Formats: sequence, structure tokens, C-alpha cells
Amino acid sequence: MDLNTELSVARLEAILSTIFYQLNKRMPTTHQISVEHSVLLLLSFLLAAYDPEGQGKISVFVVKMALATLCGGKILDKLRYIFSQIADPKGIIIYSQFDQFLKEVLKLPVTVFEGPSFSYTEQTTRKCFAQQKQVTLNMFLDAFMCDPPTQCLIWLPLMHRLANVENVFHPVECSYCHSQSMMGFRYRCQQCHNYQLCQECFWKGYASGSHSNQHQMKEYTSWKSPAKKLSNALNRSLSCASSGDLLHPLSPDFAEKPLNHAHVLPPRPGNSADGYMLCHSALSTCNTYSGDANDEVKQRKLLARAAPDLLKGKGIQYSFDIGDRLADEHVLIGLYVNLLQKSHT
Repeated sequence: MDLNTELSVARLEAILSTIFYQLNKRMPTTHQISVEHSVLLLLSFLLAAYDPEGQGKISVFVVKMALATLCGGKILDKLRYIFSQIADPKGIIIYSQFDQFLKEVLKLPVTVFEGPSFSYTEQTTRKCFAQQKQVTLNMFLDAFMCDPPTQCLIWLPLMHRLANVENVFHPVECSYCHSQSMMGFRYRCQQCHNYQLCQECFWKGYASGSHSNQHQMKEYTSWKSPAKKLSNALNRSLSCASSGDLLHPLSPDFAEKPLNHAHVLPPRPGNSADGYMLCHSALSTCNTYSGDANDEVKQRKLLARAAPDLLKGKGIQYSFDIGDRLADEHVLIGLYVNLLQKSHT
């Protein structure tokens, strides 16, 4: 579908419903959600962000960028997908597309009243890639993954960090509210001995005793016991690994050639008795199981001759000129495996 195609609200709701229903099927029953409620919330948010005037139209490009940004996938996977939508076939970013991406994605923080910090300006694109003329995938990832990232995009990796620590438990007492444990981020003062704050107290700027908000704090996203810390310290001291780790795994500068799925056999219905009888009778006429069992060449040729009958009514166009060429490839392998499975049952 063309990126400039506009979707109606009804079509967008149908797409979101399909996505949520399919994903919800994969969840355990204890983790399943109310699909209708979730679709309604997301649809309302998207319309508030991208259709405040109520015109009832949102482009495909906007929907793709918004869903790619908001979904719960790994940030590197999401950024690679976004790059694929705004780059040319040679793997070089198209500045006009990147500028459009920034315009649309920065409407998300504006919708939650963060416009003064993260709104779009005409200089935003130039600030991201000030001196690079040709921006590749690795440069694009660096702009988002560096510490700190570009100011207008700093909220995106932070959003993912928040999601990652949402259910992290710290068996530590908060030095301000004296809660016996913490969830989410944990902050430890680098000057005060064993002074630690929970996420809520730190964000609200609370302090007690000799601690001051001016003190440097270290953020923790996990809890490690003293024994675990000692073990990690010993491993680091004994290892020869370099400390200059990459911000992210390097990706090829050029897009990889997509796989050709033209000859992959589509899945057969498991409960199709008629289909099985057709396959069995077709191969029986070819005497597939007769002769020398070790004669693999003969076996392939027999399967190739049987393929036209096997694929009748399956929506696959097959002829003998491609039969010889594909005799040892996916189509015939799939047919043979199906027959072996049926013969054992």
C-alpha cells in the first residue's frame, strides 16, 4: 500500500482490531487483554495526535510511524524498520522522508503536553545529522542510541527504558518514603552512604537528612545481590574484553537482498482427508515406494512427475519444465514430508 494513501477512521479501527486480536491469541490466558478497550484507547490517542480537526483521514505513513514508535518491540528492531521506510533502495536516508518522520513522530509527545520540550521546528532535521551528507543505517542508529541522544528524540529511548523496568523489583528501602521495596528505577546517591530513592521520590525531587538534590545520583535498572556484584567484578577484572563497547551491533550499509519465497510450498490443511487421498493415489500411480530405496535420483524424478496431480486445486501453477528444476527443492520436499507423516499415521 502506498505510504501516502489515506485511511478512514473505520478502516484504521479495523486494522487495529486485527492486530490486537492476532497478538492477543499468542498471549497466555492469564495475560490476555480486553481487545475492544485497547483498540478504543489507541484509536482515540492516534486521532487526538494526528487528526485534531476531525477530518477522519490518516495516512498510511503516519500510522506506520506511530505504531512502530509505540509498540513494545526492541528499540533497534523498531529503528531499523523506521529506517527502511525513509531510506532509498541503496540504504541512504531520504532527507525529505526523515523530515516527515520527525514531524509525525514528534506529535506524540506534543499530545501528552510535552510540546515545549519536543516540538518540531525547521532546524530539527539539521540538528540530527549536522554534517553528514549521506546517512546510512548505522549513522541513523547512532543518532538515537548515543548518550545523550539528540534533544528532540531523547524521549524515545527513555520510553523504552521505562517499559523495560516497569516490573523490576528492588528489595531495598527508600531513604525518603521508607517503603520496604521499590519497583521500576532505583537511584543511589554517589556522596551519601547507602542513600537510595525510589523512582517516585526521585522524580518529585524529594530529599532528606544530609542529602541534597544537587548530589550526583546513579540510576539502576536491576537489583544484584552483594555476592553477584562481587562475582561480576571478578569476571571483569579477569577478562580481556575491551571496554569500548559499541552502542549497537553494526548493520550492513546496504540492504540485504530479500529471500525469494516464490517456490515455498504453502501449508496444507491438516484435516483435509480428500487432499491426502489425492496425494496418495497420485504417488501410487508413480510407484514412488517401489524399487531401490537408496536411489534418490529416481525418487526425485518420480515426485516431480507426480507434482502436477498433487498440486491440482491448490492454487499453484506447475509445469514439467519447472518440475525438473525444482525436483530437489522446497515444493517436492514439502510434498514428500507430508506423505511420510501421513503414512505413519
